[in-house]
Amino acid sequence: MPLFTAFTRAALAACLLPWALVVRADDQDGPRRLAWPAAYAKECAACHVAYSPGLLPAASWARLMGGLDRHFGTDASLDARDVEQLSRWLQQNADRRPALAPVPEDRITRTARFVRKHRHIEPETWRLPSVRSPAQCMACHTGADQGRYSEHALRMPEGLSARQRAAWND
Repeated sequence: MPLFTAFTRAALAACLLPWALVVRADDQDGPRRLAWPAAYAKECAACHVAYSPGLLPAASWARLMGGLDRHFGTDASLDARDVEQLSRWLQQNADRRPALAPVPEDRITRTARFVRKHRHIEPETWRLPSVRSPAQCMACHTGADQGRYSEHALRMPEGLSARQRAAWND
């Protein structure tokens, strides 16, 4: 019987280990760093930080790429070759975790993970001139432009009140 119990425990640990590593990497370092296609850096990063494809599920990326002519109020149309290349790359590197619900408006800032990670940030913080909106990741995440969102590489945005600065370090 002890041999069976040890075997069962080892098998269970082997099955759960990959999930534990995924959660640990996700919580500490955010989505993995990828080599971005030149068109992604040139076209997408021209207007906003080139978000890591792992921040949205494949279905959201498909809808965004299919509606570039009305991309959050802007015409971000690309030539067909770039759309095909970027769509394929985004699909291959999208978030694969099971989603409990579709992402509202396909906005990274409306994903369950983003909301959970930023739930303690006060609404007035998003309106600071140094931040402007939740989509301005570089205001706090120094590695956002490289696909790194580690909680260990944050900078305090300019304009926080004394109370907000004290809460920042909690």
